[in-house]
Amino acid sequence: MALGGIVFDFDGLVIDTEWSVYQAIAAIYTEHGHELDIDWWRTIVGTVGGGDWSERLEVLVGSPLDHDELNRRSVESHHRFVENLVPLPGVAELVVEAHQAGLSLGVASSSRTNWLEIHLTRLGLRDRFGTLCGRDLVGDRAKPNPDVYLAALAALGLDAAEAIAIEDSPHGIAAATAAGLRCVAVPNRITAPGDFSSADLVVGSLAELTLADLQTHFG
Repeated sequence: MALGGIVFDFDGLVIDTEWSVYQAIAAIYTEHGHELDIDWWRTIVGTVGGGDWSERLEVLVGSPLDHDELNRRSVESHHRFVENLVPLPGVAELVVEAHQAGLSLGVASSSRTNWLEIHLTRLGLRDRFGTLCGRDLVGDRAKPNPDVYLAALAALGLDAAEAIAIEDSPHGIAAATAAGLRCVAVPNRITAPGDFSSADLVVGSLAELTLADLQTHFG
């Protein structure tokens, strides 16, 4: 079956937000005399509710912390980082090429839809996408649940066999494959040590792929 659409992850794939989140929270750990264990952090990347970093820090410190204040500070710091981020290599080029070729494009993310709207608009890519699906559209059922991918496919009017997913994390690949999608994995500096064996194709960056490559591999 010819390739009819691509559903992209967002955080860590389109822009490197996963590293900026880690930096923001790691800085707070450093202030308290501890290091944010990146191996533990990797276990919760791309999920919601997989672990509470401020509670973990409180255990390390051994005294009560103001969790609301810590979370507020981490979010503010993260947002300052993100305001200056540009698309990761090859992302904008593939999006534009696929859109011009008439493919249906969507985003399926564990972030909220408003986050996707804001940053894809800022990057000048919003109009290329037919749908943006965040976890808020599926009752906050984040990856590795397949719900955001199923919602994106429904909004685009595509069967899973007609589309592929592009993901950066094992949790995201699990969600995409559970929805019936074939998957391209693009590990980033946070997720790279993970298990990507269930992906159909693994590349170092989207700069390594053209639409023709994807059509040859998945068409």
